Amino acid sequence: MSGKRSALTVVGLGLLASQAGHLLAYQVRFGAAAGQVESTGAHSYFPTLARTSAGVAAIGLLAGLLLVALARVLTGREVRAGSRPSYVSVLAALFTIQLVFFAAQEVGEAVVAGAPVASAPLLLLWGTIGQLPVAALAALALRWLGTRVEAAVGAIKDIVRATAPAPSPALLAVPLHETPDRALIMSRLAAASTARRGPPRSLLVTSY
Repeated sequence: MSGKRSALTVVGLGLLASQAGHLLAYQVRFGAAAGQVESTGAHSYFPTLARTSAGVAAIGLLAGLLLVALARVLTGREVRAGSRPSYVSVLAALFTIQLVFFAAQEVGEAVVAGAPVASAPLLLLWGTIGQLPVAALAALALRWLGTRVEAAVGAIKDIVRATAPAPSPALLAVPLHETPDRALIMSRLAAASTARRGPPRSLLVTSY
């Protein structure tokens, strides 16, 4: 997978996973009242956002598994994963993205509600409690499935190239001259003119 594509995948997964971490942080912080807190006031958008994020993540996971299964059916063998990125680096990237997004959400919600913004240590504490476990699971899933999806896509592309019909060659190549030879044209015109005139009159013999 290219560096740009890998970065986009990690960023997208981090944004989706941050909502699960947000939910976990509120469950630990507010207990049974977490659902009510997250669905009222400035938090009223959160249930819809959380459901949407979970749905997108589920669709992505299902699509990846289907690609791996399709490649296995077409090739008749198990899809081998390529080189895997370091788990620690993936975890660090996901945790950082999730923590930043969580803090931005909390600050934005406080500004909209007109409430005091939580201190940085408090945001770091609850962000770590909620986001770190989710980031650990997301890093495992991305590291396991990401390399297999990449290998599956490569295998499917190879099969498509091998089964695609080769382009048919040209049946007849007719050379076209943009500028005909002037001498050749003049000689043909002269021959055609002589054939139309016939023999001169001096060679005709009249018999009585």
